[in-house]
Amino acid sequence: MRAVLGLNFHHDTSACLVVDGRIHAAEEERWSGVKHNRTTRKGILTAPTQALDWCLRSAGITVDEIDHVWTPSMRPAPRHGSWASTEQAELAALLPEALGQRLKLISHHTAHVLAGYLLSGEEHAAGLVIDAGGSVLGTDIASGRERITGYDLRPDSIDRVHQIAPAIAPGPSGPVRTHPSLGHFYRNLALRVIPTGNEVEGSMMALAAFGDPDRYYKELRDLVQLGENGHVHIAAPWGSYDADTPLGIEDAVWTAQSADSKPLNARADLAAAAQRVFAEAVIHVARHLRRLTAARTLVFSGGCALNSHLNGTLAEESGFEKLFVAPAPHDAGTAVGAALYAWNYVLGQPLLPTPEDADWGPLPGPLPDRALAGGYRSVSGLGERLIPTVAALLADHHVVGWVRGGMEFGPRALGHRSILAHPGEAATKARLNALKQRADYRPLAPLALVEEADAWFLGDGDPFMNRVVRARHCKSDRMPAVVHHDGTARLQTVSRGHSGVRPLLEEFHRLTGVPVLLNTSLNFKGTPILRTAEQAVTAAVELGLDALAVEDTLVLAPHVRLDTALTTPDGTDRT
Repeated sequence: MRAVLGLNFHHDTSACLVVDGRIHAAEEERWSGVKHNRTTRKGILTAPTQALDWCLRSAGITVDEIDHVWTPSMRPAPRHGSWASTEQAELAALLPEALGQRLKLISHHTAHVLAGYLLSGEEHAAGLVIDAGGSVLGTDIASGRERITGYDLRPDSIDRVHQIAPAIAPGPSGPVRTHPSLGHFYRNLALRVIPTGNEVEGSMMALAAFGDPDRYYKELRDLVQLGENGHVHIAAPWGSYDADTPLGIEDAVWTAQSADSKPLNARADLAAAAQRVFAEAVIHVARHLRRLTAARTLVFSGGCALNSHLNGTLAEESGFEKLFVAPAPHDAGTAVGAALYAWNYVLGQPLLPTPEDADWGPLPGPLPDRALAGGYRSVSGLGERLIPTVAALLADHHVVGWVRGGMEFGPRALGHRSILAHPGEAATKARLNALKQRADYRPLAPLALVEEADAWFLGDGDPFMNRVVRARHCKSDRMPAVVHHDGTARLQTVSRGHSGVRPLLEEFHRLTGVPVLLNTSLNFKGTPILRTAEQAVTAAVELGLDALAVEDTLVLAPHVRLDTALTTPDGTDRT
């Protein structure tokens, strides 16, 4: 038996254990209930204790049986062979002694890119990582952290071929260091566009579809200079985190405090300009990597790779023949990249197959053994009847929670902890956005049978819901609940290897002729995706879902009636 462990101790705390070629991975937020599992004070680190404990139990091993432990560094790297670095000692102290003694550090961006490359199935690829910031590059004033990093990737080598570091520029009171963080640039603008209490980056991406990018384009474009050899320079302070500096455009001043006072159309216009400038900068770097590496495939990771609209544009305009976005491009995915580095490069084990699903987490467990609130009732032991029953409910435009199989790893529900609905009525999107307390301009995503997707969408979908494509005009009126204002959709393709939702989608297609379902995460506003059956039942009742399927049990709202296939001869439900 061979076993390796990857850990992420920073925000999006997570653990990934690879044992004999099988991935066991989970995020600590699913136990803590704190989205992104952020710490309350900067610099305070926490171990993914509960996620790690689950991984060990799932694999049936102990800490003594793990061969290697790796984690991404976020501080200056230790000298080669040194076990005395401050970061390494701090992290090791958070672990059981057997793990702490084996802990080694890998760069944050390298862990990000390997979480994509080593699952892509590609021999040769260019790698691009863009986020707010990663490992420290050095100690001089201009070195800073990883912000934009390019790689030439092969089975026997990881070559860093492009690195954009901070620059020293003249300032009003002397030289200042300017940072090239496109992640911070996008977030800084989102803070000034989206009112507090919302997921600012995702909300700004959604709002951009309603705006005119030309209105504020010049002013924002002047903040980002694109130079030779893939260089990106962002004017201070917009390339480092800044929630306070007012942004003056025309006669208006934009601050985080004033976002909710600005007209929606103006906010949409600024969002559209920000999205365009952001995408142009990423494409500029990607084209440089294409020239540097001559690779046909680009692997994209880091927090900015969560921008699915960018990914759709990148696939079309980067010059690469193929784009592979890491299944979990956010910081939790660095645990996956660290574990795979140990598995493939340290142990020399074969590459894992490219996943069709990310069901790497725990099963939902049993339903609560108690009376259900709100008049909801359960129908258990449905077995093979569950799929046709739920498909019929969906075909009748009921909204159904779907909890089945291993929990997804990553920030998006992929058909294991989902809320599903018929995509054929625009009112369904409005209902779900209201239930989840989301802005009404935010879209909801489709999942589709992979073999049928081309007939309904233009462009390649993604099994991990990481890419926006365009809906075919001739089919848009049959799925208005999942087509955004600009005619796009963040498409998840469902292959035959998907363990959670594939049979249900096939049956829904048979009933309705539509191979598409609306899919959104089963959670409350501001909370992580829910993990257990008990949490799912609570959510179904409090959100007012029409039904909830948990493995082979169906929980029904008081107003939902089933056909006679699920009733006893005297007409009562089999509860």
